[in-house]
Amino acid sequence: MLMNHTNQTEDDLFSCYSPSVVHYRYFVVLWGCAVTVIGTVGNLMTILAFALDPRLRTRFNVLIVNLAVADLLYCTILQPISVDSYLHLRWRSGQLWCRIFGLLLFVSNAVSIISLCLVAVSRYLLVTRRAVFDCVFSGRGLISLLISAWVLGLASFAPLWPVYVFVPQVCTCSFHRTRGRPYSTILLFVYFFVGLGCVGVFYLLIYRRVQVAAQALLRYRPSRRSSRKKPSSLAQGTDDSGVESGMAKTCSSEISSQEIGKHTDEMTCEKSSESVQRSAMALSSSAIKSPPDIVQASPVSTPAPTTAAPSSRSGTSGDDEDEFKRVTRMCLIVFLCFVFCFVPFMLLNIADKHNRAPQVLHMFCANLSWLNSCINPVLYAVMNRQFRQAYGVLLNRAVAPFTCLWTWWSPLRS
Repeated sequence: MLMNHTNQTEDDLFSCYSPSVVHYRYFVVLWGCAVTVIGTVGNLMTILAFALDPRLRTRFNVLIVNLAVADLLYCTILQPISVDSYLHLRWRSGQLWCRIFGLLLFVSNAVSIISLCLVAVSRYLLVTRRAVFDCVFSGRGLISLLISAWVLGLASFAPLWPVYVFVPQVCTCSFHRTRGRPYSTILLFVYFFVGLGCVGVFYLLIYRRVQVAAQALLRYRPSRRSSRKKPSSLAQGTDDSGVESGMAKTCSSEISSQEIGKHTDEMTCEKSSESVQRSAMALSSSAIKSPPDIVQASPVSTPAPTTAAPSSRSGTSGDDEDEFKRVTRMCLIVFLCFVFCFVPFMLLNIADKHNRAPQVLHMFCANLSWLNSCINPVLYAVMNRQFRQAYGVLLNRAVAPFTCLWTWWSPLRS
C-alpha cells in the first residue's frame, strides 16, 4: 500500500491532467510540432548559410548565428519534450531531466534576449559612435561578448536549480512559482521587460537618427537645384535660397562629420551633394534594416552592394517615403513580436502567484512564448536578400539528389 501510495503521489506530482485542457492539448500539440519543424529548419539553415556563404560571415551575422543556436537548442531538444508532455498531460522524463529542462529553457531564452540587445546596440553604435563600435565589436571583443552571453545566462538561472519543478499550470518544467521569489521575479523583470525594452529603445533611437539625416537630405535637394540656377546667390549667401542652401550644407557637413566621418572640407559642391545623399540613403537603408542587412562595416563612400542606395541623381522623395515606411514597419514588427510573445506570460506569472487563474490561460500564455524560437529566423534572416539567396542554394542542394533520381526514373517508367 505504501509503495502504491508513493507511486500515486509521484504520478500526481508530474501530472497536469484537467478536464478543462483535455481538448485544448490537441491544438497545443499541433502548434508545438509546427514550432519544432519551422524553428529547427529555419535556425539550422541560418547556421549553414553563414558557414557556407562567405558573404554572410560578418560581425552582425555572428550575433544572428548566436541567436539561431539558442533557438535551435530550444526547438530541437526542448520543444519536442514539451509536446510530449502536453500529449500525455504528464511529465515522463523524471525529476533530474525536469531540472535540466528548466535550466536549459531559461538559459536559451536569456541568450536569445541578450543577442537581440547586442544586435540593437551594435546597430546604434554603427551610426552614432563608429570608433566605439569598431572597438567593442572587433574580432576578440565579439567572441568575448558571445561567451559572456552564455555565461551570464547560465550564471543567472543556475541558482534556481533546487526549485526547478514540474508546473502543472503550464504542463512543463520551470522554477517554482513561490519558492524562487524574489530572485526569480527580479530575473524575469531584468531579462524580459528591461531587455525587450532596450531593444525597442535602441531601434527607436536609430530610426530618429536616420530620420534627421534624411530630412537634411530632402532640404538639401531643392537647395542644390537652386544653386545650379543661381550660383551667384549661393556664393554670396544673401537671398533665401542661399540661406537655405547654406543651412543644408551646414547640416549635411555635421551629418558627414558626426555620422560618417569620411568627408573632407575641400569637397566641391557636386561631390558634397552626392556624398551627403549617399550618407543619408545608406543610413536610412541600413541602420534599421533587419540586422544581417549590412554585409560589411564599410565607409559610406563605398557602400556595400546589398545596401546600395539609389543613385543621387535618380532618388526621389517617394523612394524616401517608402524607405521610411519600411523602416518603421520593421521596427514595430521586431519590438511588438517579442512583446506579444513574452509579456503575457511574464505578467501572468507575476500577478497570479497563487495560481488562481484558469489552467487554460496559463497554458495559452506559455504557448505564445514558443513562437519566439521560430519567428527569429523569419524576422532577422528570411527578410534579408543574401540570406534568401543562401537558403535557395541550400534547398537546391537538398533536392538535387531527388531531382536526379526522378529524371533517371521517369524514362524507365515510360
